[in-house]
Amino acid sequence: MLTNAIAGRFSATRSAAVVKRNARAMQTGPSAWLLVLAGLVEPLFYLLSIGLGVGSLISKDIVYRGHEVSYPDFVAPAMLATSAMTAAFSTTTFAFFAKLRQSKVYEAVLVTPVRPREVAVAEVVWSAIRGTVYCGLFLIAMVLLDTVSVGWALLAFPASVLAVVAFAAIGLAASTLMRGWHDFDALTTAQMALFLFSGTFSPAEDYPVPAQILVELTPLYHAVELIRRICIGDLAPQLLWNAGYLVAATGLCLVFAARRIHTIVYD
Repeated sequence: MLTNAIAGRFSATRSAAVVKRNARAMQTGPSAWLLVLAGLVEPLFYLLSIGLGVGSLISKDIVYRGHEVSYPDFVAPAMLATSAMTAAFSTTTFAFFAKLRQSKVYEAVLVTPVRPREVAVAEVVWSAIRGTVYCGLFLIAMVLLDTVSVGWALLAFPASVLAVVAFAAIGLAASTLMRGWHDFDALTTAQMALFLFSGTFSPAEDYPVPAQILVELTPLYHAVELIRRICIGDLAPQLLWNAGYLVAATGLCLVFAARRIHTIVYD
């Protein structure tokens, strides 16, 4: 009974073992770096084509939260938030679903003392490790493109990592609800909608009031607001609300994902 009680408690050591398993399973060499760089391509292309390309046609600065900012400076932080979302989802959606439903990796893992909540935490940590690389590289690109200063980029880095963690937990929870690969069409559609309508390319205040209220309930909106405000040097108290939203989403989705993993594997 004592052994079962100990096994029932959360163990960081067991979670770390799952993270190490994921690290060993990851390909090494040039192909691994190509996989990492591939995740940067889409948001970076949007930044170059829309932020800088279309932005060059917009001579007037955008008024955002009382600050006048150029269009590239407005869009770039949103692309960083999008990169965080893409990095997280790439690990905790398709890849996790394959391990959970197809290759049955976690049926074998959960025969050991590892518990579902430790699997959930490990997957989010592993996603955060990879996402940190994505966000770091994207911030370097932003600095080189002169859309953010080095100082504010350093402060925006932990905010982008928080966004990765939140989206990793959200992606993990969503993946446990997927019955098959066809269900990911809905997830991809939702991801695209978040990308387009979370204050990414224009201030959310420009939307009709009902749409604005809906947008402000979404996680990408809060990630964009958090990172954008930091990048322009606006350290308003509202940042605490944006960060708190992402922390709460992480906690709730982790608990939900752990319960779903337990149901899928044991029931």
